[in-house]
Amino acid sequence: MTKIFNEFKDFAMRGNVLDMAVGVIIGGAFGKIVSSLVDNVLMPLIGSVTGGIDLSKLAITVGDANIGYGLFIQNIIDFIIIAFCIFLLIKGINSFQKKQKESPITEPEPSNEEKLLGEIRDLLKNKQ
Repeated sequence: MTKIFNEFKDFAMRGNVLDMAVGVIIGGAFGKIVSSLVDNVLMPLIGSVTGGIDLSKLAITVGDANIGYGLFIQNIIDFIIIAFCIFLLIKGINSFQKKQKESPITEPEPSNEEKLLGEIRDLLKNKQ
């Protein structure tokens, strides 16, 4: 039993598993923020532009089934906004990483000893 527990502990404590868990938690919180933005800000604006139509209540009835296509449209809008936000976030991160790679790495100024050794080397080359 302790062998299984130790194996599970080793698995759970690997960096990629922890990173994935953090990503899932942050992604869930981010999804709630975007859903709130869509539900409480964008959809009322869209409703006022479209003459007060609440998309979430749009539905058709076929037989006994009530098909709520308005909620489907709202979920599509949620997805597009979340995808666009993630795109902007990744684009910003890539741009930041690219700037770091492009920044020239300046080598430190040579010490006095190194300068003197360089001069000696140059003098020896000139004598030959």
